[in-house]
Amino acid sequence: MSVELDVFVGNTTIMDKEVYQLWLNGYTVNDAVKVRIEGGVMEECEASAEVLLSDTMDQYRTFQMCERLLHHPAKLANQLLFQFHPQIPPDRQAMLIERYYAFDDSFVREVLGKKLSKGTKKDLDDVSTKTGITLKSCRRQFDNFKRVFKVVEELKGPLVENIRQHFLLPDQLARDYAAIVFFANNRFETGKKKLHYLTFQDFAFCAGQLINNWTLGAVDNIMDDMDVDLDKEFLQELKDLKILITDKDLLDQHKSLVCTALRGKTNVFNEMEANFKNLSRGLVNIAAKLINAKDVRDFFIDLVEKFIEPCRSDKWTSIDVNLYLTHYTNSAHILDTFKHHAVWTRYMGVIKSCILRMYHD
Repeated sequence: MSVELDVFVGNTTIMDKEVYQLWLNGYTVNDAVKVRIEGGVMEECEASAEVLLSDTMDQYRTFQMCERLLHHPAKLANQLLFQFHPQIPPDRQAMLIERYYAFDDSFVREVLGKKLSKGTKKDLDDVSTKTGITLKSCRRQFDNFKRVFKVVEELKGPLVENIRQHFLLPDQLARDYAAIVFFANNRFETGKKKLHYLTFQDFAFCAGQLINNWTLGAVDNIMDDMDVDLDKEFLQELKDLKILITDKDLLDQHKSLVCTALRGKTNVFNEMEANFKNLSRGLVNIAAKLINAKDVRDFFIDLVEKFIEPCRSDKWTSIDVNLYLTHYTNSAHILDTFKHHAVWTRYMGVIKSCILRMYHD
């Protein structure tokens, strides 16, 4: 009985970027071969289907062996298992790492703010069906989120920098992972129907604002805590802002100053004047409740319900929103009996940035 074997012997490891991407996308070997054939690789290389199948299988085996190194990217540069051709230069290392840790926005949007637990992982079949991303790719992306979270969870110092150093990710990708870690830690609600219009990049921008302004790390870079924990002392101080809505004279005075500044500058002035007290109560009440974990989780839904939706229904443009929030913030500093200027500036800076980012169709 004779057995045919394909044997390939070599001392260098060749990695095809396109095949690597197919592997990352969760394609089976046979599906990857079909994609390569459709891409014209057989004509380019004058290879048979059998050789193409063998080459694809060989590359897939290499990627699977290399995967454990990608879990700890710093080890990739010093590994001795593979002799790369050319000898794994920095740009090739960067490509392997960046592509491995890249993720689909549609996937992360489904798991953002959820606990990175076994329970969430069990639901990935449904996420795969909904997004059209292969289950294997969904699992890789989820495991990457969880791995990064676990590594940086106990580290001191700036979150983005910790991710960049430990996983050798480019700046923007490190910032995106910081947003994912921050949302997972604080369990922000992102799945409600009213929030479906918001993209991952909308949430990532807002996460950056919160990390840079409302966390312990924003106050003191040498804090023992890292940037995922909101500054509890600041959240406690936010309750002092309630005077802006509980003191009737202060509320009327604030309204008068804002309306005087806005008159003649917008087509929705009447709506701004009529809704001032409701909008102010909405923003100040969000601040006063952030000391409670549940209200932190509802932060984005509260912004939508208490401010964005009322403005939308009155046909405010983004320019109107920017104008209103600018004068609303600045006018509070002129109020005679209002003393909480630093807390107000720190709060409204983030609120304004987040609302302007979230104010779209």
